[in-house]
Amino acid sequence: HATEPFCPKTCPTGWRKFSCSCYLLSENSGSWQSARKHCTDQGADLVVIDSPEEQNFIASFTQKETWIGLSDIEQEGTWKWVDGTPLTLQYWASLQPDNLLFREDCAHIRYQETSWNDERCENSLQWVCEKLLLQCPPRP
Repeated sequence: HATEPFCPKTCPTGWRKFSCSCYLLSENSGSWQSARKHCTDQGADLVVIDSPEEQNFIASFTQKETWIGLSDIEQEGTWKWVDGTPLTLQYWASLQPDNLLFREDCAHIRYQETSWNDERCENSLQWVCEKLLLQCPPRP
């Protein structure tokens, strides 16, 4: 018989809860790819921002430039979230994304202005992981 998903109401220690997700701001900095691996190693992924409320929430606790789960690595100019959803809600800064020197394929949220910018994926920034509380393992 199918086991019902058991979803804890709280987030793991160090994670912040908002709506149906838990969020972790990294202590370290790293490339976009290493940031993503850090998140997936913990059963999460880089944050996918899909509402103005979530955008404001993320901006409320990021103190530096911070990677989000958005890139056009697969196809230049086609920005996609790590969960495969296309970009609809957008918070690009003025004149961004500009793909400066044809090398900026990963997105980050800018400190103190909450808008987004495209940046070289190799750059070392903090990041935010997001774990959905609805995707919980079945109760043993």
